[in-house]
Amino acid sequence: MKKGFWIGIGLTFFIAIIAKLATLLPYISLIGPLVFAILIGMLWNTFFPVGKEWKSGIEFSSKKLLRAGIILLGMRLNLGDIATAGWPAFLLAVGSVLIGIGAVYGIARAVGADKTISFLTACGTGICGAAAIVAVASQVKAKPEQTAVSVAIIAILGTLFTFIYTLLYPVLGLSGEAFGMFAGGTLHEIAHVVAAADVGGAEALDFALVVKLTRVMLLVIVAGGIGIWMSRKNKQSGEKFNLKILPIPWFIFGFLAVSALYTTGIVPEKIASLFVSLAYLLMAMAMAGLGLNVKFEAFRRAGMKPFVAGLGGTIILVLVGYIFVRFTF
Repeated sequence: MKKGFWIGIGLTFFIAIIAKLATLLPYISLIGPLVFAILIGMLWNTFFPVGKEWKSGIEFSSKKLLRAGIILLGMRLNLGDIATAGWPAFLLAVGSVLIGIGAVYGIARAVGADKTISFLTACGTGICGAAAIVAVASQVKAKPEQTAVSVAIIAILGTLFTFIYTLLYPVLGLSGEAFGMFAGGTLHEIAHVVAAADVGGAEALDFALVVKLTRVMLLVIVAGGIGIWMSRKNKQSGEKFNLKILPIPWFIFGFLAVSALYTTGIVPEKIASLFVSLAYLLMAMAMAGLGLNVKFEAFRRAGMKPFVAGLGGTIILVLVGYIFVRFTF
């Protein structure tokens, strides 16, 4: 392979490491390495435009390494924990996905926001933040700048509501278990969930992760539904069905397979943690690659409408989630 290919991959690796180190600092940790990587990538491309010879390596990171990262993230999901938490956790997770996607996209269409950005932001709100956005983006053929704007919106909203949760915890009147489910069912990124639920103690954190990872698992269903819808749409428009575009992305099956393996308990916890760390490194490299294809001008073109939709949808999700846990626990 050409030298430029490896330089492109190396650049995304460098940015991913910088993003990881940056998120070790107080407060910045709430943003998470994935979002920080995309921001650094955008800054780099703004001040030091990437040459064409590096593009192939950057594209490899943003697509291939992303899928590998999502597969390895399965080492964080124990399917048994979902069953143990019972129907309230599952019902909250399902409701969060439906309400999050429906509310954000509904408001976005009402205010006339970009359809693709709106849908990606809706998926990020309802499911699992940046990881959901980039997984769905390939299904709806989103442009890099549309994906980047959606990821940035989710990062801002998730961080904002994480601070709000930590401040309001003493007055919400929720038990540790209930607060954990509330945080896991309504916040965007796993990093946001962990940071907010931690103030409620170990029990809150455990339940928060179960609900959040159940939402992550539901990405399979959402991605499958989008794939089927897109294949039918292509067929109606006269386009031939592309075998490379499966109704369900192949890497989602890999994610489930790794989750099932982790659930068996065969993999030692220390090894599983290493795989999860590797997953986030690969996804951070993918985010860096995405950022290196986008400039900040994209945000100006997108306008405030997608952010307004994301904010409105998040508020609705938070209110419904609070009412559910308040009267269930």
